Amino acid sequence: MTAAITTLRSTLATDLTNTGVWNIFSFPPATLIPNSVVITPSDPYLVPSNGDYSTVSPMANFKILMAVPSLNNQSDLSNIETMIVAVFNKLAASSLSISVTSVSAPAIASVASGDLLTSDITVSILTSWS
Repeated sequence: MTAAITTLRSTLATDLTNTGVWNIFSFPPATLIPNSVVITPSDPYLVPSNGDYSTVSPMANFKILMAVPSLNNQSDLSNIETMIVAVFNKLAASSLSISVTSVSAPAIASVASGDLLTSDITVSILTSWS
């Protein structure tokens, strides 16, 4: 399925929903909270396949930020790895044309809600100019 750029983030968020396990955001929230998955544009955000024809589908690039509480190094690492695998499996089950390009090393983020262990999955998705 090729989703329109204007609805792509919400479509991806729906595909990544895991009720009761993590919160999903199709935009950067004001405060990053534990056990969340956040979809943000990556750079470059849109990669046109051909500058002359609007009928040629572009690629949209996103970072999928995953965050878990940072309380105990061993369990935190296990929790973020479990989340990475679960998000990857949801991406694989999606009807969108998704290419996973990388997964970042886990890192500590000090945010308003406390210290979180985070990791990003970078994806490219075939989309349309509508």
